[in-house]
This record gives sequence, structure tokens and C-alpha cells, in this order.
Amino acid sequence: MYKRGFTFIELMVVIVIIGMLAMVVMPSFLKRIDDAKITAAKVQIKSFESGLKLFYLDNGFYPSTEQGLYSLIEKPTTGRIPEKWREGGYLDKPYIPKDPWGNDYIYLSPGRNGEEYEIISYGRDGKEGGEGADADISSSEIE
Repeated sequence: MYKRGFTFIELMVVIVIIGMLAMVVMPSFLKRIDDAKITAAKVQIKSFESGLKLFYLDNGFYPSTEQGLYSLIEKPTTGRIPEKWREGGYLDKPYIPKDPWGNDYIYLSPGRNGEEYEIISYGRDGKEGGEGADADISSSEIE
């Protein structure tokens, strides 16, 4: 009488084949995840820019670096106080989201290259500089 089933060697061959397929597919899959996070960061930065423009239209100036992006959700109490700050803030949600990698966005006013402001995500590694998914994403470079 023979029992039907797979031998240990047959199972090992199948596992090795699945492992090899995973090694081929995973890098391209992970690249797509990084691309999606970069796009999400750019969209969030554009959303902040829209809020900053509304803030400027109401008050005639952009928040200082010290006031930061939080001035879009809470009326600043230090520095130059906006006289016509809009009740409810300038963003759709009452909080400042973190970038797609879980880091805080950096807000500078004035920006590093002479812009009135700059919003930066330091990318996947959370450090200034880098390449690929680790590269900085700046409002001054987004079209």
C-alpha cells in the first residue's frame, strides 16, 4: 500500500522555487511602495501650501519658523499675532500629519533659497540629504 503525498525533497524544491520568485518580485514591489510614499508627501506638502496661502490672504504674512505649520490649525500666541486668523484653521483636519515615513515636516520661513517659506520632508531616512527614497522633498522643488 502506498500513501499518497509529497516527499520532503519535493516540498523543499517547491519552497526554494517560491523563495526565488519572492526575491525577484519583492524589490519591484518595495520600489512601488517608496514611489507611493514620495507622491503622498508631495500631496501633503501641496495641502500645507494651500493652507499657508489662505493664511497669507487673511493676515498679510506667512507664519514664522517658530510658529510653524501649527499656526494653520491653532492661532499663534507668540511672535507676530495674526489679527484675522480664521476660526477653525486653514487645513481640512485639526492636526498636522506626519510625513509618510512617520517624521515631522520641517517648516522654514523664509526658505533656504530665498522663498517666503519652505516645507520639507527628509524622506525615508529622516535625515537631510540622500538619494532615491531617502532624498529630501521640498516645496521649492515641487511643481
